[in-house]
Amino acid sequence: MSDSSEAALIHDWNRVAEMPAWPKHVAISDETLRDGLQSPSVRQPEIQEKVYILYLMDELGIETADLGLPGAGERFAQDVTVLAREIAQQGLGVQPQAAARTVEADIQPIVDASQAAGIPIEVALFVGSSPIRQYAEGWDLDRLLHMTEAAVTFAVRHGLPVMFVTEDTTRATPDTLRKLYGAAIRSGARSVCVADTVGHATPEGVSMLVSFVKGVADEAGEGVAVDFHGHRDRGLDIPNSLAAVRAGATRIHACALGIGERSGNTPMEVLLVNLALLGIGDRDLTVLPEYCQVVSEACDVPIPFNYPVVGMDAFRTSTGVHAAAIVKASARHDAWLAERVYCGVPAGLVGRTQGIEIGPMSGEHNVRHWLKSRDIELDAVYVEKILAAAKRADRLLPEEELLRMIRVMRRRRGVEAPVEGGVPAFNFAWER
Repeated sequence: MSDSSEAALIHDWNRVAEMPAWPKHVAISDETLRDGLQSPSVRQPEIQEKVYILYLMDELGIETADLGLPGAGERFAQDVTVLAREIAQQGLGVQPQAAARTVEADIQPIVDASQAAGIPIEVALFVGSSPIRQYAEGWDLDRLLHMTEAAVTFAVRHGLPVMFVTEDTTRATPDTLRKLYGAAIRSGARSVCVADTVGHATPEGVSMLVSFVKGVADEAGEGVAVDFHGHRDRGLDIPNSLAAVRAGATRIHACALGIGERSGNTPMEVLLVNLALLGIGDRDLTVLPEYCQVVSEACDVPIPFNYPVVGMDAFRTSTGVHAAAIVKASARHDAWLAERVYCGVPAGLVGRTQGIEIGPMSGEHNVRHWLKSRDIELDAVYVEKILAAAKRADRLLPEEELLRMIRVMRRRRGVEAPVEGGVPAFNFAWER
């Protein structure tokens, strides 16, 4: 970094003195292989692809992986067993979890998988809690309490840890939540989950709700953790997850690329980057692009070009004024400065590099940077001709076209030296 301090160069309005301090760490539960695969548009990955994704979760330092919903059928039950066995045999740090309705028929396959793998699998027991869900299903609270107590007791009796989830928590009444969570904790649940199942909540609502549930958990038993599971129907998934962290949630759920039912879940890559930038945790995020690319290919989910963190354009620019600032910062031989002068997320944090392209809105700095990065002489004629071509274009000039222009200009001058391809202006970490 340069002589100037970070605080002097970036005034951070995100850190207001009167706000509570962020925690040093928060655990993560990866729902990609369960809730993520409930999206109507994804392809169900093969077990080999799931294993690869599991290893990438482990590399990212993700604490918990939901391995699936074995009650959905034999294939899913078998996959949970294979994945749990992989964790046990390879000594992975990620802890296995599997989801189940509050019925023994859903829990038994998790018991079987746990015994086959020789490792405890946390049971994520879920039941609908909101008045609208109860009305639609024809349930009453007494029935829900009976289902909760019976299911939690069954799982605990078989030696499995339990996270109790109230579906649609963000539209449930305080009295219902107090009774359901209380019954689950008394029956042996060691964590409870606040679920914004239909993406209804706002950050203010999440903050109040998580604080309320923490109070209920503290009253019911010592050491009961509180999870938050968010959906992005209103596009508030990341703000809601951060509000949950601020309010005291100790584990946050997310999915790679935000896949999941309807509009999806909290996107893992965006969540992890935001936590890192807030100083929460010390995970190595350089594998994030590979993690997202593997999920994209395994589930047939395309990554939009402007997607945060892992989109093709996330760390590249073709605008002259932006490129000029980056080039001037790089000229100071200060990587910290160059990565932040025109970007809120440093590319190196996630194993990527900044790219400067050449297009209709480019200036001389774009062209000079492109030439220099490919060890091509900084000839004024090259700069002039390439920039003129860029201004006439209706898109970025591709690498091949630029190299062809250089070859033509060299031949006209009688220069025989070949032009090599050089390093592309944009690379994913796994392409280098």
